[in-house]
Amino acid sequence: MELALLIDIGSTYTKATAVDLETVQLKAKAKAATTVDEDVNIGVRKVLRELKAMGVNPDKAELKLACSSAAGGLKMVALGLVPDLTAEAAKRAALGAGAKVGQVFCYELTDTELQQITRYSPDIILLAGGTDGGNKDVIIHNSRKLTELNLNVPIIVAGNKVAASTVKKILLSAHKEVYITENVMPQLECLNIEPVRKTIRDVFLAKIIYAKGLSKISQYTGNAIMPTPSAVMKAAELLVRGTDSQEGLGEIMTVDIGGATTDIDSIAIGAPTKAGVTLRGLKEPFVKRTVEGDLGMRYSASSLVEEVGTQNMLNYVPDEIQEQEILRYVEKVSEDVDYIPDNEIRKEMDWAIAKAATELAIKRHVGRIETVYGPLGTTYVQYGKDLTQLDLMIGTGGVLTHSDNPGEILRCGTYDSKYPEVLAPKEPELWLDKDYILSSVGLLAEITPDKALTLAKKHLKKI
Repeated sequence: MELALLIDIGSTYTKATAVDLETVQLKAKAKAATTVDEDVNIGVRKVLRELKAMGVNPDKAELKLACSSAAGGLKMVALGLVPDLTAEAAKRAALGAGAKVGQVFCYELTDTELQQITRYSPDIILLAGGTDGGNKDVIIHNSRKLTELNLNVPIIVAGNKVAASTVKKILLSAHKEVYITENVMPQLECLNIEPVRKTIRDVFLAKIIYAKGLSKISQYTGNAIMPTPSAVMKAAELLVRGTDSQEGLGEIMTVDIGGATTDIDSIAIGAPTKAGVTLRGLKEPFVKRTVEGDLGMRYSASSLVEEVGTQNMLNYVPDEIQEQEILRYVEKVSEDVDYIPDNEIRKEMDWAIAKAATELAIKRHVGRIETVYGPLGTTYVQYGKDLTQLDLMIGTGGVLTHSDNPGEILRCGTYDSKYPEVLAPKEPELWLDKDYILSSVGLLAEITPDKALTLAKKHLKKI
């Protein structure tokens, strides 16, 4: 038996999966609380012991791979020229690379903004600005300003290529850690994401590998640790594209409802499906990920309810549940993030939070269509992806796997005729990642994509 050991060190739980690569069968699974506040190896050792108790020796696995989001990802600040374009470019570069954009600053950096960056204490600064051949004064000004920053933080330079060498000299003169990569926006409204994303991943691995004992896990597996968002995105892309010997499953959306965030991936072109529609804005990537930090089951439950409105939350629960009950429940789970509902009423309220998170996260992820009335008649303008014809929606996360009706939760994110401008999936097939297999599939896809796809097809279940 050729054994693969696949470890996912999450912010809450550490999961280990053992797969027989010869038969592509799931041999054993184990889960334990992630011990990020002490040493993540404590939780890892526990799941490895559990696998041994099940008759599987993980130490003898021919293939060992791991991914992690245990350090909560890297906090990133983005500096650029044009507000909307800088923010969008930074988010697209960061997502899936193990980083989260917490602050965006545009035009010339001020003393006050420098103080805000210091208080935020980011793990990475992305310094962009100016198309190639365009404005170079702003990025040079901002590089000089960053020499005053009293933080030891890597700076990734991804702006005007003409200014890059000058910016590098300025930052190195102040002994800053500098990485030069290609311009994230070489032409107006034309993004060049992959080079800066790769650089962010490299920094992620260089920094996270020493956090809370993760370097020992890298030594144990003999491989670099992948950011968990990258693993999930890779799994979803594999399911869409297929392999040389297996067809893919069509265009896909994954919905991951967590304690702190709700993450949506779409692997789809998203072209207009309605005749006479004009596309506007930045071109959408085929593989798109959004992370909603204010929509979660526990840590951000209160911000979710505040966003949705308590009155609107009543739409997701049975009639006998009152507004005050929802507020008390949200307060409870926000304070006790490990809480598991222990009666039917509390389960209903938990599912209500999940439904609201799903609906709002997908609304934010998908595109919109606007009707424009002019002298030549009515025209339609689309911003973002049209996912109305999406083939498949896959749900993952504890609330879905433990729900009596996960399909009901996922359907809250589908197209609603009351909001025709929101281009959400109309009639997708609904599947469930019951065995938390997606990150393992993404890890395995790096080595043997055909077996990774077979594993996914075996363990992702139609609802």
